[in-house]
Amino acid sequence: MAAKPWYSGERGVTQLAGAVGSLIRDVGRVRRAWHWDTPRPHTWPAQGAVVPVPASDLGWARQEPVRTIRYLIQHGLLLPFTEAMSHPKVEGREWVKELDRPVIFAANHSSHADTSLILHALTDTARDRTVVAAAADYWFKRPLMGNIVSLFLNTFPFSRTGGAQGQLHASSTLLKSGWNLVLFPEGSRSQDGRIHEFRPGVGHLANETRTPVVPVHIRGAQRIMPKGQKLPLPAPARVRIGKPMTPKAGEGSREFTTRVEKAVRTLAETPKSEDLQGSWIERWRASKPRELVYGED
Repeated sequence: MAAKPWYSGERGVTQLAGAVGSLIRDVGRVRRAWHWDTPRPHTWPAQGAVVPVPASDLGWARQEPVRTIRYLIQHGLLLPFTEAMSHPKVEGREWVKELDRPVIFAANHSSHADTSLILHALTDTARDRTVVAAAADYWFKRPLMGNIVSLFLNTFPFSRTGGAQGQLHASSTLLKSGWNLVLFPEGSRSQDGRIHEFRPGVGHLANETRTPVVPVHIRGAQRIMPKGQKLPLPAPARVRIGKPMTPKAGEGSREFTTRVEKAVRTLAETPKSEDLQGSWIERWRASKPRELVYGED
């Protein structure tokens, strides 16, 4: 004869009901006493940093028909909105008008508006071949947000912490494929608008790929959308573009990064510098259309 379970009979049912009731009361106490936004108890082990899921390189954003869709979005929405909000004044556009090879745009960073101002300053040809390095731990925490930003701005995830070799490989692959690259060497937005020290990654990337670096200074972006603000405000802005720079023979990555940082600071402080912006003859030559060379039969 099979044994009866312990909860059979009147006594067992009473015990089962008591156990369930006790469990419900305990769960209720935990829920009432739990505060999600307070510090963790000191007796708990330290909470480790959350490692986000690695984002893809978003190659789909650099293929058709997405490139055509982005062109329509930028010309129908992004560029007119940027023009209406800030009426950006652009100096030195001739240096990017007729690029004969990929370049790295190294700019100061004080606002989310920086990217749209840089894209507004470029010609259609340069803009169509430009990708923007976006912080992987900020823009790509939510895949949907990352995809939308990539559709509008042609971004790719760039890690600000660790993975230097992987980031170098991804960036160099884009440069070797003919894409211009927008980098913000400060790493994050400046809260006070001042230019902070550049990280050596831009110099290392330029040295490894032998890619020219175009210094860019953006003024006024912090007034449009300072760090922490959700919506932009109307304010004037200026984008000043310098001559492409290349590492000198024997110049290390840190030394070249320092020179690029100095160039951006000079663009910010000096009304006009021929060393960085070129003479009128150099600017005229840079703006001349390239002559097409046809192969012989």
